[in-house]
Amino acid sequence: MKKLLALVSLLAILALAACGGGDDSTSENDNTIKVGASSVPHAEILEEAKPLLEEEGITLEIEQYEDYVLPNDDLASGEIDANYFQHIPYLEQTIADTGYELTEIGGIHIEPIGVYSKDFTSIEDVPEGTEVIMSNSVPDHGRILSLFEAEGLIKLDENINKDSATVEDIVENPKNLKFSPDSNPELLPSLYESEENVLVVINTNFAIQAGLNPQEDALFVEGDDSPYVNVIAVKEEDKDDEALNKLVDVLHSEEIQNFIKEEYKGAVVPVNGKE
Repeated sequence: MKKLLALVSLLAILALAACGGGDDSTSENDNTIKVGASSVPHAEILEEAKPLLEEEGITLEIEQYEDYVLPNDDLASGEIDANYFQHIPYLEQTIADTGYELTEIGGIHIEPIGVYSKDFTSIEDVPEGTEVIMSNSVPDHGRILSLFEAEGLIKLDENINKDSATVEDIVENPKNLKFSPDSNPELLPSLYESEENVLVVINTNFAIQAGLNPQEDALFVEGDDSPYVNVIAVKEEDKDDEALNKLVDVLHSEEIQNFIKEEYKGAVVPVNGKE
């Protein structure tokens, strides 16, 4: 009889332990979010946010990417819970191209895009026929061409939506600039270093990785009022997720905004912290 009671007691203890372990595991999973990000500056900013999220009972895992395609593929497939690397036009183009059910839940910062040259020190120095090397990311083309138009180097067809402008929409080009929109964004810094007598348009995250600051090193640069805000993207079904929205709140916090200002010195501008 004693042996039977001991066996029953042991089984009861094991059952309770199993139930307790299951609850802890579920709680841990519920409070862990995995976010894909470009290594610079997005992953760096997320690292600063980690301890603030821990105070809210949320564990942040960061998956770093060096390209612009996989973060949305992995988000759509459920490999990650959110991503932080892209601006709204790029996200919208991805959705249109793939049918992915993605959305954004908050803008975090702007990265003013810059035009660089190792050979020219002013716009006036740029000779006729100069090649302009730019990203093959189509959603960036209207942004880049609008920047050249703002500097008086070209004129775009006023009847088109300039956010989606292409090289074919240039109606005036007094310097006969030759736009080459076929380079992978991550290769642009190396082309800046190796190519002579060219203009190279470099996305700020890759510029920073290469030791460039658009405010100091670019021949000309986008203003910090750019509409190309980098966002936290999630699956449509997760847009109201409490932990993911808490991430956005933390990234909007004064502590993170001050970190962005101090760390990147104008190369990255928090959306709620312009000076």
